[in-house]
Amino acid sequence: MPQFLKFLAFDTSTDRMSVAVTDGARIWQHSGPGGAQASTTLIPAVLALLAEAGLALGELDAIAFGRGPGSFTGLRTACAVAQGLAMGARDGTGMPVLPIDTLMAVAEEARSRQPGAKPSTVTALLDARMDEMYVQSFEFSNGQCRALGECELLRPEDFVPDAAAGLLAGNVFAVYAGRLPAAMPAQAEALPTAAALLRLAPMLAAAGHCVSAELALPLYVRDKVALTTEERERVRAAKLLAEIPPLSP
Repeated sequence: MPQFLKFLAFDTSTDRMSVAVTDGARIWQHSGPGGAQASTTLIPAVLALLAEAGLALGELDAIAFGRGPGSFTGLRTACAVAQGLAMGARDGTGMPVLPIDTLMAVAEEARSRQPGAKPSTVTALLDARMDEMYVQSFEFSNGQCRALGECELLRPEDFVPDAAAGLLAGNVFAVYAGRLPAAMPAQAEALPTAAALLRLAPMLAAAGHCVSAELALPLYVRDKVALTTEERERVRAAKLLAEIPPLSP
């Protein structure tokens, strides 16, 4: 099995931008504002971190990035930068790209921070805005991580943690305080970080998850975030109708 040691990783799926690079022994990290700002600051941050590490882009085994779900603008930024860097690397011959699920990175980040024995199951909950959150559970065993089902888009009130939910990790606990179930398992605040991507990268690369740059695509769980004017008017009309009391018989 090939050894994958040197990676560049970045995530811009939330309001925090996270960048990290490793030579297989040491890690260099940088964080800053995400969102729309990442579109102008990500590439300079990547180049500065590579220079600090003394690594050329072409020396890396792959470029890992958080593919989503998350902020649409952030995901497009991360995907475009990963593709551009990968295609131009190694005198234009290109290099592999490793898309990693954002919620897996959340689960890994929270798990790594737990003292003592690490939980075998982590359920990631990431704020999806619009009164919804992304939810997905992961199992960690024998140096591997696997998803336990598909990512779901849920309202806070509709989330029902079961006995197998394990540690709950994410950024929803303060945002939706009072709307989540009263009885909840242990919770840990966590965001997807580039360091978490680096920890996941060797395992995922060895399992064959690297792709060519043109196949590195964002993962969108919510297909649509904006309504047309006509659709907004229909929603408004429906709400007004719902507020009209029924006529007496």
